[in-house]
Amino acid sequence: MKRKRIMVIGPSGCGKTTLVNSLNDYKGPLRRTPDMIYGDKTIDVPGAYIENAWMYKHLIAAAQDASKVLILVDQSKPTSIYSPGFAKSFRCPVIGVVTKCDLNIENEDKCIRQLREIGVTEPYFHISFTKETGIDALKRHVFEKCEE
Repeated sequence: MKRKRIMVIGPSGCGKTTLVNSLNDYKGPLRRTPDMIYGDKTIDVPGAYIENAWMYKHLIAAAQDASKVLILVDQSKPTSIYSPGFAKSFRCPVIGVVTKCDLNIENEDKCIRQLREIGVTEPYFHISFTKETGIDALKRHVFEKCEE
């Protein structure tokens, strides 16, 4: 049986790789690549896969190796890049994550609306690596649910 991983999806620059490194307990330098990276516990999806709708089929195929999908929205610049109902493309649970929640707090409602429009249900996790906010709660939620 294949090991299931947590797939992390989001636009370029939203904090995907930083989150993936944290989920994998990796302390080294950021590793950026135009390809999906299969980590110990995660699948790091480059922003290009979301920013180009023709690549959605590759996301959906790769999600077969995922136990959960984390969809990230960047509060510092909450551009709408996801198609309406996008989360319904996945057969596994989808979790909404608002990254950089310490920046541009006036955008919080816009991020929540965006997650709802793409079909992600609550709870939503608000994280900030600079303020070290919400990361432990997200890890507990993701990994405790995986062990069930």
